[in-house]
Amino acid sequence: MKVSATLSAKKLLNDIKKDHGEELIFHQSGGCCDGSAPMCYPAKEYLVGDSDVKLGDIDGVPFYMNVDQYEAWKHTDLTIDAVNGIGGMFSLDNGRGRRFLTKSEICLVVDNDKKN
Repeated sequence: MKVSATLSAKKLLNDIKKDHGEELIFHQSGGCCDGSAPMCYPAKEYLVGDSDVKLGDIDGVPFYMNVDQYEAWKHTDLTIDAVNGIGGMFSLDNGRGRRFLTKSEICLVVDNDKKN
């Protein structure tokens, strides 16, 4: 699995950095409260736990997901986009008229033992 972002998401993230500083973190919501939205928080206000998996970085901002959700999505590439709408209740994109959205593409898993 890998995580990347569209230019639109990077622009929204840059706007948030201007307002809140560089120390941010993303966490992919598991479906509670705000659905399955990627949430952006000040790094000092979100405690990364032992059950969180780091998927990568978006413009220097680490992106995490809970290990249970990771197991279900581990063969999926994630693209973070920004679209018009209301952001997650606790996410820093809220109130900006744009919100982060996760798009996914399932990756083909090749079982080398069954090849040929």
